[in-house]
Amino acid sequence: MSRRLILVTGGAGFIGSNIVARLAGEPELEVAVCDTLGEAESGKWRNLAKHPIADFMAPSQMWAWLEKHRQEVEVVIHMGAISSTLGSDVDEVLATNFGLSRDLFVWCADHRKRFIYASSAATYGDGSRGFDDAQDTASLAALRPLNPYGWSKALFDLFATRQASQGRAPPQWAGLKFFNVYGPNEAHKGAMRSVICQIWPDVAAGRAVRLFRSANPAYPDGDQKRDFVYVDDAAEVVAWLVDHAQVSGVFNLGSGEARSFRELAEAVFRAAGRDPLIDYVEMPKALEHRYQYFTQARMERLRTAGYGRAMTSLEAGVAAYVGRYISQSDPYR
Repeated sequence: MSRRLILVTGGAGFIGSNIVARLAGEPELEVAVCDTLGEAESGKWRNLAKHPIADFMAPSQMWAWLEKHRQEVEVVIHMGAISSTLGSDVDEVLATNFGLSRDLFVWCADHRKRFIYASSAATYGDGSRGFDDAQDTASLAALRPLNPYGWSKALFDLFATRQASQGRAPPQWAGLKFFNVYGPNEAHKGAMRSVICQIWPDVAAGRAVRLFRSANPAYPDGDQKRDFVYVDDAAEVVAWLVDHAQVSGVFNLGSGEARSFRELAEAVFRAAGRDPLIDYVEMPKALEHRYQYFTQARMERLRTAGYGRAMTSLEAGVAAYVGRYISQSDPYR
């Protein structure tokens, strides 16, 4: 039996490498990865080292690879992006997050290949318009992201939806609005690592961790809330989409439940077997006017599309992440 070939762009990154880990173990799949690895010390290559990938290429080699393997490729899973919400080079952010995504979408449409890509909850901006992943172009166009990263993702969601409405989409196209994803293989992300990863050294050493004070009177210190989603759930949804070619559209991907940063920190301390120690520090002025105080994914559209697996609770996800990965000498999946 021939094996199905899947390309994962950004496959050595955080979410991408967890998708590779999930799919590479499937006996009927061959998984190829497109990414940059950087210096050995970054550890990014270790995100892939435990998994039997079929091929690897740099981004500069991707189009030639796609042409060479045009007949065999079944699905392009596009996780490659500039993911920092603090990126200041808007031209670079737009070229990477919109331009490359657009070109891959068109290539997949022209060659009748399936296309799954990473969108973001950053498209929702400050959340004042809610977190409803409505599919119509008017709702998508009404979103007001707070930074260039969110805008680039919102712009592509709108492009893909318009192309689909005009009959110019790939046979399957699915965008996933990832909320606050955490889990193994994120250490290389630096300042964009999850709070769990950032506070772990202090928790492990028995020191107090620092969280931002609130600058919004509606939210007490530490009560700012996010929809935290374990990366295993993100990978499972992608695997489900690979197996359900009839499902297309833009979907939220979160836990469906907002939890506070205080609860998150307390869960990390519990996973380490320690009593919580939390100090609150002033929020940087640069963040005050573009800070999200509440995010919570509405998950009805993904459920209606047929995804039935329960999402991992915050406590279970943190316990798995701490116990199996960041507390270990080899923290990589």
